[in-house]
Amino acid sequence: MSPRHQEGLAHLLYGMDFGGGFVALTGEVGTGKTTLCHCLLQQLPQNIDLALILNSKLNAIELLATICDELGIIYNKNQHTLKNLIDLLNQYLLTAHANGRRTVLLIDEAQNLSMDVLEQIRLLTNLETSKTKLLRIILVGQPELKDLLKRQDLRQLNQRITARYHLLPLSLEETRAYIRHRLIVSNGHPDIFKDSAIRKIYKLSSGIPRVINILCDRALLGAYSTDTYVVTPTIVNRAAKETLGESNQKTSYPTAFLTLLLLGCIATGLYFLKAWPNATHQTKINPATSNPATPTKTNIIEPDNLPDPQKPFTVKKINTAPVATLQTLQDWINTPDHSLNTALISTLKLWGKPIPENNQVDCAYVETTGLRCVFGKATWKDMLSLNRPVILEFSLADKKKRHALLTGFGQNQTMIHFKDKVSFPVADVQEHWDGYYLMLEPVSMVDFKPIYPRQSSDNVLWLRHLLTPVDGKTEAIELPLFYDDHLVARVIRFQHQHQLPEDGKVGDQTLAHLKKLASSLDSHHLEITD
Repeated sequence: MSPRHQEGLAHLLYGMDFGGGFVALTGEVGTGKTTLCHCLLQQLPQNIDLALILNSKLNAIELLATICDELGIIYNKNQHTLKNLIDLLNQYLLTAHANGRRTVLLIDEAQNLSMDVLEQIRLLTNLETSKTKLLRIILVGQPELKDLLKRQDLRQLNQRITARYHLLPLSLEETRAYIRHRLIVSNGHPDIFKDSAIRKIYKLSSGIPRVINILCDRALLGAYSTDTYVVTPTIVNRAAKETLGESNQKTSYPTAFLTLLLLGCIATGLYFLKAWPNATHQTKINPATSNPATPTKTNIIEPDNLPDPQKPFTVKKINTAPVATLQTLQDWINTPDHSLNTALISTLKLWGKPIPENNQVDCAYVETTGLRCVFGKATWKDMLSLNRPVILEFSLADKKKRHALLTGFGQNQTMIHFKDKVSFPVADVQEHWDGYYLMLEPVSMVDFKPIYPRQSSDNVLWLRHLLTPVDGKTEAIELPLFYDDHLVARVIRFQHQHQLPEDGKVGDQTLAHLKKLASSLDSHHLEITD
């Protein structure tokens, strides 16, 4: 996934893990919203029951019936009313909550929901206990969903949205990485597409993944049919005409405008060429009308102002040193350097973890280093109580996201320190920070059970993290959750150092030594400088 899709997935995961209310994910057609939903299904925690609604053209009773079908709630399909379905759903939610399970309703293409259905969905959030909401609702839709939620008669629903994210198309660099990644996954050569062809694809697709897929697929077929080994912009243009209906009509209007503009410039030039001599002759100064005896003010030189011929003439130097200006938080954060990738690299360096050669870091790579990404939403006081370096997410006016690594507090907690000793008042940070953060933390052991080779679990990731400072092995692993032969060799070396049975299995004795090692590892904390 691109960084944009990773952020979108993080918002969906946040909507399932924290609180009740709504989470809204919007994006243009073809930007990958439905694919993101399916990716969410693959990462679904075991204690979550999900009702996925893909057909939003339903009335209120049909929606409730579909939710019951998704959750396996039995009801009389011949005689069911709105009240009966809500009562059954409420009973199911109470039972699931008592058993420690959470229920999530995810509706795709939510922009097609009618007003009555949206009102019924809002009423579902009233199903709650005295402490928590029983149902979490995620709305996924096109940009029309944002306009729909702004309606005055939907203000109650709009106020209950706790997290929003708009999925933007890919940038040129992300488009290039996306195409090459898919080629590598399919065992193809990553340079089949010339860089000029990729730029043409980005221009024609506007960075929308679905259109990128269509153009690349047809361009590869076109290259194959012409026995060409690389895809050129010409082939891409031909693919666009066959798939997108692109033609020269789209460029006829700009061409006509430029032609008219050129003809206008030529006509203007001919006019001035003909009329310029007359205009020049009429604007010449008549010597008879000028009065040389009346000097202007700038021609008068007073005797007292004449320089002394006995003194050397010196030129007074002007101080041209730049004036220091105080940089605001908005100016500081509003630069492309403050990307999520850069912030993750800075955080990994803080933990002493390796950085990949291509300098591209995401949460999947973070897991290979023995750490994990934790997303959340909090206040700056919560950040102080966490006492950990975190990456803060800032929302700019143009809907772009910026990220900065928080490293500490100062001046009685009125200043917030960022990477490279940059500080800003808390009030300025709160003005631009929307409360979302990302924190890297060591992976903890899920259950203290023995770990055996060829297994795959989060405990294996915990094992890699503990062995890293012992043997210094920090190379990236494709399957960090898999107990492979290389990890077996590392465990045997650890067992040899501590005079344990060298069987490569993390049994009770080896596990006890690893627990002791885990308690001795220092965690990174915020720097308080008051």
